[in-house]
Amino acid sequence: MGSFQLEDFVAGWIGGAASVVVGHPLDTVKTRLQAGTGYGNTLNCILTVYRRESVFGFFKGMSFPLASIAVYNSVVFGVFRSTQRLLSRLRGEELGAGPARSLGDLVLASMVVGVVSVGLGGPVDLVKIRLQLQTHPSREASLCSKPRAVAPREQPLYQGPVHCITTIVRTEGLAGLYRGASAMLLRDVPGYCLYFIPYEFLNEWITPEACTGPSPCAVWLAGGIAGAISWGTATPMDVVKSRLQADGVYLNKYKGVLDCISQSYQKEGLKVFFRGITVNAVRGFPTSAAMFLGYELSLQALRGDHAVAAP
Repeated sequence: MGSFQLEDFVAGWIGGAASVVVGHPLDTVKTRLQAGTGYGNTLNCILTVYRRESVFGFFKGMSFPLASIAVYNSVVFGVFRSTQRLLSRLRGEELGAGPARSLGDLVLASMVVGVVSVGLGGPVDLVKIRLQLQTHPSREASLCSKPRAVAPREQPLYQGPVHCITTIVRTEGLAGLYRGASAMLLRDVPGYCLYFIPYEFLNEWITPEACTGPSPCAVWLAGGIAGAISWGTATPMDVVKSRLQADGVYLNKYKGVLDCISQSYQKEGLKVFFRGITVNAVRGFPTSAAMFLGYELSLQALRGDHAVAAP
């Protein structure tokens, strides 16, 4: 059996779609806390968004992630499993039901995924954040020090994902789609190591030795814990990434990662880098649980297995 298996990509697509539906409302809250202004804490942010924009405010910018993050996660899971199989083949090991789970293989495969994720996911994340943060003119003044004059009932800056992409390319060039890519790389390479490695080992630890594969409950629990760990530890660099990607909507404030870190620290102190950590950790559990469960169950269906088995 070769290193590349289409089932991994298809199952990753399904798992990614499930994670978007489950996690987008809290992702919106997280983005507002990290790159927006005027929110005292998580609860205040939730109440403010609901009061000003109703329940639909939590799903702002969801259409693009739903269409694209599913594809993004398809590549993430496909590349991760394919890299593991390739490493096994290079060592001349026999492949069983899935790739060997040595720590070295898990680390290397996770790092490869982290690099690939930036190239594919950078523009997706940028558009999502721009759509989540765009507000009515009444909040524009709080987002930049010198707000431009606007009509009292001016429409949002972006009319949708496609208009957002074309506007960014027109005003910032193609490189504008990768704004914050350096911060995303610093977030995702260690982040995916702390995502896949805990999942794999927790899955094996929770599953009884007599079972041929993990149960849906084990997948859900291991995936949720892994997501909470990964997103919780990634919060400082996630804050920097969010601010860099939000920058440029009304005013360019940051020259790069170090400048963003410096300005943020000088103005708001060390605590700014942990803004949204509660939302990140809480959101990471159901989002990742849904993603891994969707992935494993889809893989089971595609392969015709009778029990959820680790790929």
